[in-house]
Amino acid sequence: MIDDKKRQPAAKKASSVQITAAYEGEDLGVTLGENLCVFKVWSPAAVQMQVLLYPPLTGESSDEHSEQMKQQVMPMQSNEQGVWILDLAGEWRGYRYMFRPTFANGTSTTAVDPYARAVTMNGEMGVIVDMEQTHPEAWHEDQRPELHHATDAVLYELHVRDFSIHPSSGIVNKGKYLAFTETGLRDEAGHTLGIDHLAELGITHVHLMPVFDFATVDEASVNDHMHDASNYNWGYDPLHYNVPEGSYASRADEPETRIREFKSMIAALHRKGIGVIMDVVYNHTFDTAGSSFEKLVPGYYYRQHADGTYSNGSGTGNEVATERAMVRKFIIDSVRFWAEQYHVDGFRFDLMGLMDITTMKQLASELHTRVSPSILLYGEPWGALESPLADEMILKGTQRGAGFAVFNDNFRGVIKGDSDGDGKGFATGEEGKAADLWTGVQGSIHDFAEAPAETINYVTVHDNLNLWDKVARTQGLQEVLGFLQYNEDGSLKGCSSVEEAVRKANPYLQVDPHDVLGNETVRRCLLANGIVLTSQGIPLIAAGDELLRSKYGDMNSHQSGDMVNAIHWEQKQRFKPVFDYYRGLIQLRREHPAFRLRTREAIEQYVCLLHQEEGLLAYELQGAAVEDIWQRIVVIYNAAMRARLIPIPSGVWNVAVEDGRVDAHSLRTVQDRQNGYYGENGKIKVKGLSMTILYSV
Repeated sequence: MIDDKKRQPAAKKASSVQITAAYEGEDLGVTLGENLCVFKVWSPAAVQMQVLLYPPLTGESSDEHSEQMKQQVMPMQSNEQGVWILDLAGEWRGYRYMFRPTFANGTSTTAVDPYARAVTMNGEMGVIVDMEQTHPEAWHEDQRPELHHATDAVLYELHVRDFSIHPSSGIVNKGKYLAFTETGLRDEAGHTLGIDHLAELGITHVHLMPVFDFATVDEASVNDHMHDASNYNWGYDPLHYNVPEGSYASRADEPETRIREFKSMIAALHRKGIGVIMDVVYNHTFDTAGSSFEKLVPGYYYRQHADGTYSNGSGTGNEVATERAMVRKFIIDSVRFWAEQYHVDGFRFDLMGLMDITTMKQLASELHTRVSPSILLYGEPWGALESPLADEMILKGTQRGAGFAVFNDNFRGVIKGDSDGDGKGFATGEEGKAADLWTGVQGSIHDFAEAPAETINYVTVHDNLNLWDKVARTQGLQEVLGFLQYNEDGSLKGCSSVEEAVRKANPYLQVDPHDVLGNETVRRCLLANGIVLTSQGIPLIAAGDELLRSKYGDMNSHQSGDMVNAIHWEQKQRFKPVFDYYRGLIQLRREHPAFRLRTREAIEQYVCLLHQEEGLLAYELQGAAVEDIWQRIVVIYNAAMRARLIPIPSGVWNVAVEDGRVDAHSLRTVQDRQNGYYGENGKIKVKGLSMTILYSV
């Protein structure tokens, strides 16, 4: 779902160009050779094309600045398949460049290279860069973390700035890529912080919200201190797809710095055994008429209605025509570039419903055969508004056997209810959800998925209320806890600023610091993500869930600034039992293959329903059949407030998870005729609002 800015009407009119042949080469943009620089740009409608060259910026005096703005104009030659080419002898690294197309009607414009690998501050010009010169130390030794199968992954969605900007992070490079390179950080109680926290938590992949160059943050005025919402964004407003965002670099005015520091972040995470997923937004661009796509090939890169107006399936003013040959090529080239040059381990596609199924299938095939079979691909199987793509849209079910996964909003809704309102689900107290929950627990193979690797299981991500705030809302606590409230015109109720509203809020008012796990909101949150982490499929949790992160009831914090979005690391000490629970469940999942089966057949054979009633689901995993060291595993979800006696198979059982605690060895042992726990009636007592996991060996 796109929340990067208010929905915009579609652009009024688009001229179109008929394309008879697509370019098949893999060298669009700038290619450097020995004492040679080759420029190639695709613009079949142009009758003339020029390269505009400018000397490198040095940040010196105004006199030197005027020298740096001197322009050299180089004519390009028309080549086959609509490509223009210029071979330029000499050393041009660091020079800035633009393309100037001229069309048959005499109009001319300037455009940044869509294939640019480096740009100046705020993306105003392309920069010639030698990628080999941007490597951090030991980059050639960098290795992708091993991932044998997609269902082995545990994903963690995170915004770069949110990760480190709060003073309690202890991080020096606040809000930057380099924050991920800082190790050995601990709070006053000795708890790990930063990247060490991620490693301790046990996740396999960090899913980074957009880190390509986006438009709405001014890179010239970003600081490393918490500030208001004036210069903050999630990044779903693409500017340059093949360049790292500059506001997360220590020097946005040094084109190579952002590249080197991005690679340093990747390498640091890889050293911790953590892969990196990029959130990519190929479904729309920030601008339409002003985009490089439209300037170079008017009317080609965007979908249009029959009357020539731009379609607006993204809700942000345009939608990219992924089904057209050169658009498809650009997307595949771009994704491969990040996977090969930056060692990125996977991609999450924003509003993937607006991408045609042929493009995604071809992209998956190329990445898995030409780069690495372990690369994860997944996205949102919906659009924001109606699209002319229609039957070619990627919706739940179209991903079957295609090599990528989709977000499972069916399961999400069953677990928590609606996204922003009072609506409830299984974990938040709604009755009649156990049967649908069972469908999701089985990897949705009887819903829309051919295999469990095709479903991304989650309850919340960056969009909408986060988990703590959603659960609190279902309990009617938003006013008691002081959540942000807005008037119809968007202004805050009762406060003059977000900062004031946050200071007044008290999201944890009802949590007893001496009995954190006894709080109802806490228990419902743990049950919700407990279901996610124990179900078949690929689990994803939102950053800070393990710290009971709150956004003070903000349903759409894309521009709400650090006060709302920053992760408060002091909450690790405050809510340590919650962190321990998440860490324990992730460890349990990673150590036991029964929780991450790979095929429909295995799920149908070895995941068996034991008991189902209002607010309760119990099932068995046959571990021995899938080479798990646990022979039999029983999982019980109790969403009722009261404790219940649940029938389980006869035998000796070790309790690994119970009442908000996890011990992969055993919390205790129960067996037949042990009254009070597992009596002669063959039942075990399960606490209210909790998950219980038992195993036999």
